[in-house]
Amino acid sequence: MAGRNGKKTVGSLVLSLGVCVVGAGVAYVFIPHDDSERTPVKRVDYRVELLTARRAASYPVAAPTGLPKTWKPTSVRYQGEPNEAWHLGFLDPEGQYVAVEQSTEKPVQFIDDASQGAEETGRAQTIGGESWQRYKGAKYDALVLKRKNSTTLVTGTAGFGQLTKMAEALEMKKEKAS
Repeated sequence: MAGRNGKKTVGSLVLSLGVCVVGAGVAYVFIPHDDSERTPVKRVDYRVELLTARRAASYPVAAPTGLPKTWKPTSVRYQGEPNEAWHLGFLDPEGQYVAVEQSTEKPVQFIDDASQGAEETGRAQTIGGESWQRYKGAKYDALVLKRKNSTTLVTGTAGFGQLTKMAEALEMKKEKAS
């Protein structure tokens, strides 16, 4: 008698599980849901990382000054070794991504990585008295400033107009270590 009740219990469990799976599937199909709904990106305060990078880096570190509050800083990082890489990411007023990238890495490799494969267009524009090269890519466009010891990119999904606004706002400074 005990064996027979055990078989009923296992069979009932399998049947119950099947009913639950079917019920969940029906609920998923017929209850409206929005898979595209995203959590808003949080604004980050990058002042401490900027000061740290400006003290540690061998080159003047770039950060914007005077941008409207509609430009939302979203990510920041500085990595000293091996290539003194500085990153500062923003969302522009239209929600497009714009990043400031700097490094002492070899320019060809750094530009390719930071711009996600954008290629030089042969066009340049003068910003702040310096010649920035334009790069165009499938995913990101970029403005590139090559200096003796570092390369600076303003890159992202935004168009050249917004990339130029960011580049125009950049202040490149080096702080003395205390």
